[in-house]
Amino acid sequence: MIRILRAGPDLADVAADVIVQELKAQIASRGSASIAVSGGRTPWPVFERLSDVAIPWTAIDVFQVDERVAPLGSADRNLAGLEETLLDRVPARAHPMPVDAPDLETAARRYATELPPSLDVVHLGLGEDGHTASLVPLDPVVLIEDQLVAITDPYRGHRRMTLTRPALDGAGLIVWIVSGPDKADMVERLIARDPLIPAGLISQERAVLVTDAI
Repeated sequence: MIRILRAGPDLADVAADVIVQELKAQIASRGSASIAVSGGRTPWPVFERLSDVAIPWTAIDVFQVDERVAPLGSADRNLAGLEETLLDRVPARAHPMPVDAPDLETAARRYATELPPSLDVVHLGLGEDGHTASLVPLDPVVLIEDQLVAITDPYRGHRRMTLTRPALDGAGLIVWIVSGPDKADMVERLIARDPLIPAGLISQERAVLVTDAI
């Protein structure tokens, strides 16, 4: 069962605290930690809060959950916002998705080899159509069971590289960060594990929902 934290205006602080506590626990346990983060603007204040926290960033690997296929430096890339709000501020070990590679399928397989056996923390958002990561309705990638990273069909002008459900489900902790009253219906469907939306197919065994949408 997903744990729900109704954060209100403190959403960024609450979400950052959940993530920090898990990263600290993993570092204390084995000396390192890993996190994969999603795109969009909603998590930017969370990333900024994280960048101000005094934790051993050199022991933390930061991966991407998904990325648009666009040239390096493009404002369309999730990496641009991630660098501005976090990676340019802390000495973490960054692992950008290689979406500018000439062979995207090979690049996806290569990125899968960079992932740890289990990501300690995965941050996910929730789209108004029920997508999460770049697992969007009707895309065959949603049903992939034998790959950790895949390339999607075009969606809103871009193909994307994304972690698949097996990669997400294997995480030590999934932290959903969802903001805005327009997401209330989809949040309810997420909580209900609605199989008709991609987000509803993600494991809730080790998951926290931080939201101001309900």
